[in-house]
Amino acid sequence: QVQLVESGGGSVQAGGSLRLSCAASGYTYSSSRMGWFRQAPGKEREGVAAIASYGRTTYADSVKGRFTISQDNAKNTLYLQMNSLKPEDTAMYYCAARAGSWFLPTLREYDYTYWGQGTPVTVSS
Repeated sequence: QVQLVESGGGSVQAGGSLRLSCAASGYTYSSSRMGWFRQAPGKEREGVAAIASYGRTTYADSVKGRFTISQDNAKNTLYLQMNSLKPEDTAMYYCAARAGSWFLPTLREYDYTYWGQGTPVTVSS
C-alpha cells in the first residue's frame, strides 16, 4: 500500500523559513516522479515544485529562487525547503508521487498517482 506522509508545516512570519518533508512507502521510490502542490483557501490546487530522474527539477514561477525541492533516496523522503516566505504562500501543501522511471518533472496534477493528506503552512505579515 502506497503511503505519502507530509510533515513540517506550521505558522511563520513573512520572511521566515520552513522545511516540509514527505515520507514515502509502498513503492520503489528511486527514479519516481515526485512533486509538491499547494491549495490556498478558495483557490485551485497548483504545482509548486517537482523532481524526477537524475535530480531534474522544475518550479512554479512564484517560488523560483525561494523554494528548493530535494530528496533522500536512502530515506525515501522528499523535502521542500521554503525560504523568504510570503503571506501568499499560505496554503495546504501536498506531496504527490508517480511510481516508475520518469525523465521529466512536471507540475500537472494528472501526472501523479498518489497523494498525501497535506500539511498546512500559514505565513503572517
